Amino acid sequence: MTLILSFLFKSLAVFIVAKMLPGIHIKNFGTAVLVAGIYSLINLLLGKILFFLAFPVIFITFGLFAFIINAFLLWITDKMIKDFKIDHFGITILAAFLIMVSDKLLNWIFL
Repeated sequence: MTLILSFLFKSLAVFIVAKMLPGIHIKNFGTAVLVAGIYSLINLLLGKILFFLAFPVIFITFGLFAFIINAFLLWITDKMIKDFKIDHFGITILAAFLIMVSDKLLNWIFL
């Protein structure tokens, strides 16, 4: 049950951030659920490897490089889903940060 709620919170975070930021275009909440699923899967499969390989850079930058990795993973998600579009990489970095913060906040409050 916790896993399902966490997934729904990530979907809600994606949808809210997409509606908040200009430059992110998402068709509907169903697309947000798909984006959350693909983004989570990419983060699970590729993200762990990238974080491991980039650990020295993440350590030196006090964790700031982790946002670049998350933005890269969100950019990959953008390229995979037709109904989800991010205009440029600066918005992608901001969106990845806001999705991460809102997802963590929702999980902290409700789980």
